[in-house]
Amino acid sequence: MTKPFSTHDVTNQSPAFEDVNLFASDKALQEAVAREGGGHALKTLNAFGLTCGSSEAFEQGRLANEHPPRLRTHDPKGRRLDLVEYHPAYHACMETSFAQGLHSSVWAHLATPGEPPRPGANVVRAAGSYMAAQMEAGHCCPVTMTNAAVPALARVPGIATAWLPKVLSRTYDHTFAPAGGKASVTFGMGMTEKQGGTDVRANTTLAEPAGSAAGPGAEYVLTGHKWFLSAPMSDAFVVLAQAPSSTGEGGLTCFLLPRFLPDGSVNAVRLQRLKDKLGNRSNASSEVEFAAAHAWALSEEGRGVAAIMDMVTYTRLDCAVSSAGLMRLALANAIHHAEHRTVFQKRLVDQPLMGQVLADLALDVEAAVALSFRLARAFDRAEDPRAAAWARLMTPVTKYWVCKTACAFAAEAMECLGGNGYVEDGLMARLYREIPVNAIWEGSGNVLALDVLRVLQREPEAAAQVIEELGQASADDRHLRAAHARLEAILQDPRHLDIRARALVDQIAVLAAGTILRAHVTPAVADAFVATRAGGLLGRSYGQGLDWADTAAIVARASPHLG
Repeated sequence: MTKPFSTHDVTNQSPAFEDVNLFASDKALQEAVAREGGGHALKTLNAFGLTCGSSEAFEQGRLANEHPPRLRTHDPKGRRLDLVEYHPAYHACMETSFAQGLHSSVWAHLATPGEPPRPGANVVRAAGSYMAAQMEAGHCCPVTMTNAAVPALARVPGIATAWLPKVLSRTYDHTFAPAGGKASVTFGMGMTEKQGGTDVRANTTLAEPAGSAAGPGAEYVLTGHKWFLSAPMSDAFVVLAQAPSSTGEGGLTCFLLPRFLPDGSVNAVRLQRLKDKLGNRSNASSEVEFAAAHAWALSEEGRGVAAIMDMVTYTRLDCAVSSAGLMRLALANAIHHAEHRTVFQKRLVDQPLMGQVLADLALDVEAAVALSFRLARAFDRAEDPRAAAWARLMTPVTKYWVCKTACAFAAEAMECLGGNGYVEDGLMARLYREIPVNAIWEGSGNVLALDVLRVLQREPEAAAQVIEELGQASADDRHLRAAHARLEAILQDPRHLDIRARALVDQIAVLAAGTILRAHVTPAVADAFVATRAGGLLGRSYGQGLDWADTAAIVARASPHLG
């Protein structure tokens, strides 16, 4: 008689990737934090790494993405609601990041007048953000926006005084209520309009003074729309609108637009729909109309772009840090799989060609971490002219290179898992969809490349300082010297800079990453990165040019189990 059929035993599959300390298992991260000024927070970051890499955290991330936010425009009787509802898992992720202070810790000193910024605050926060993105990336948007809004709020002392205590609170409060009665607040941002896209100066939203006063701190009435309003459930938004020439200036102006007005009524923010995005599913992005909504100016009339760029600069740092974190998670998953999978009587990780691919991927993670945390250090030392110069030039450079590299990186890392990487049961499919958004938000590739050209044209001293610093750091390495010479050649042909802007940005990024790795990271990593990237082997696919390198050492350093 035939035996009843039952499925075979499952063998030669990797165990679930969970309960991993995302800090203790990441040597590149640990070294970057210590090197760039965050060494005093290693114990706190180690604990946060345990939290973010736990099975519970990864499960919250899964649920938050499988149950995306829902828009409720009206109640059953037809009254406007304009609410966004989230799954409890999303709020759990927000609570975790708020408790860590990722929305405000760099501004904690503002609670005490006269207190200086805390040393290494941006580096420590960047490390937390890097790990929070691995836990679940979508919730990082309102966390980032809230942190980045502070420089814009600080332009008007009265507004800062009213809102900062709620920003600095580490108790997450998602209730839809006036800010004064809440434990904490979050901020969103709205620049883009349908007809303008990147060209925010084409915005048509109109701002009219609500009274006789105009300019910073004055109340205005806004009528218009935003094609993308980030984090629409937030308590307030930093937005751009065209102000009239009431002071003789006029033009694009930056405003703080709250969800509730001082009298407790709901502001006229009409949510039209939520964007059905490729990835970033847990985070709501919306189209919105302002139907005579009230807002308060954060800038002089006509000076809105300069004001909101204070916010954009901080969000660009976070885009790079988040992408570096997602690259690390993709790499760790690929190595984890390869260490547990056997092919032709060998572990997959020990197959020479797979070893080259994994090592090659690891080099880009090392570079992404090095660039992102070097930039975070520059934010911490903004009073130093050399650090300020680095931040001005290298913010668009770092955001460009890390976020763009991450896109091709994700595809290769997914391929390391084969079909297992392409199904929704694991992390890779979600990572693959998630990663491109950071290359688009807060300035896509061409915008960032043009921003670098703007620095060269308008702030040549800052650019020259950085280029000189990179030249000095390249002096003892022939590949780096050659890369610096190629950079100088591009700069010496100003007639073609517009069409070579991307090549220029790539060259700066690779040269900067190479100098950092050469100075601070193990020779196995530095030698391989410098030879394959700074050595001019651009445009190749992963897994080439490393036949001479110590790929086993590179992979072992990057392994979530052996590193």
